[in-house]
Amino acid sequence: MYHGFMVTLEHQIVAPQKKRWTVDELLAMEKAGLLDPEKRIELLDGEVYEMPPTSEGHASSVDWLVRLFLKQFDERAVVRSQNPIRLDDEDLPLPDLALLEWKEDFYRQGHPRPENVYLVVEVSDATLWFDRSSKLKRYAKAGLREVWIVNLKDRQTEVFRDPSGEEYLTRFVVKPGESVAPLAFPDDPIPPL
Repeated sequence: MYHGFMVTLEHQIVAPQKKRWTVDELLAMEKAGLLDPEKRIELLDGEVYEMPPTSEGHASSVDWLVRLFLKQFDERAVVRSQNPIRLDDEDLPLPDLALLEWKEDFYRQGHPRPENVYLVVEVSDATLWFDRSSKLKRYAKAGLREVWIVNLKDRQTEVFRDPSGEEYLTRFVVKPGESVAPLAFPDDPIPPL
């Protein structure tokens, strides 16, 4: 009661809403200069992730793989390193390496789509759990044919093939001293890291 009048307060409880981003929104922000170009930003399932700094071991492994893939697949495939692949409207990862269908313009007209991707390679040390869970699910859901996770900690390459839903039906490990060939180039095995 307030001076003989009854006051009714209505409280409306509203939880903060998480903003989901689209690839187009993220690319527009990048084009407008709103994103720090020094940071590695990935969009997965509509959420923006800032990737951790790259270690020396990670960087040298990626460089070695890029050199090897360029020599081995020159003019048969585009080798893309740490650049976006547009999986769908809410997913724009930056895989460490991607082996793509050959295009003379190197995808100048737009980021590659799942149907353009032969193979994605993620080199993992600090991001191993993230690569095996969140990223691998998004790759499978998009239908990427093949993903390799180069596990620096255990010195092995984990190969994932045959996407179904959010998982891969075929999984195997390539140990030091063994080699593996991409599905798209079965006669071109890659030596281990």
